[in-house]
Amino acid sequence: MKPLRLPNEQEIGEAYDQGKEAVIALFQRTFLELAERIQALEDQVAKNSRNSGKPPSSDGLSKPAPKSQRKRHGRKQGGQPGHTGHTLKAVSKPDVIELHSVEVCQGCQTGLGQVKTRRYEKRQVFDLPVVRLNVIFG
Repeated sequence: MKPLRLPNEQEIGEAYDQGKEAVIALFQRTFLELAERIQALEDQVAKNSRNSGKPPSSDGLSKPAPKSQRKRHGRKQGGQPGHTGHTLKAVSKPDVIELHSVEVCQGCQTGLGQVKTRRYEKRQVFDLPVVRLNVIFG
């Protein structure tokens, strides 16, 4: 953007000496340059990552709210009434059993090795096996 240049006193005086039309032309030219400069600055401030090629990291703290492309359907989230759900059921004979016993009290750091267990929780975790590629030379 070029530096702002306003008419000096000499240019204003010359326009005054030339008459009303010259003063109006000088004013209009100056006003038009200022209006274009203001518009360019406002356009520059209004740019963000959604309406320009700027990266999202340049948005700063005033990031625009994300807008979903999905259409609203009027239903609540989750399973709808009448839909039968599917879940993983606990198996009776798991492949591995791990005991996670409490060794120390979290509050006072007292050892709990000799204390009798009052209750326990049982959970099952389903892990997928590691996928490996089979390479075959032919």
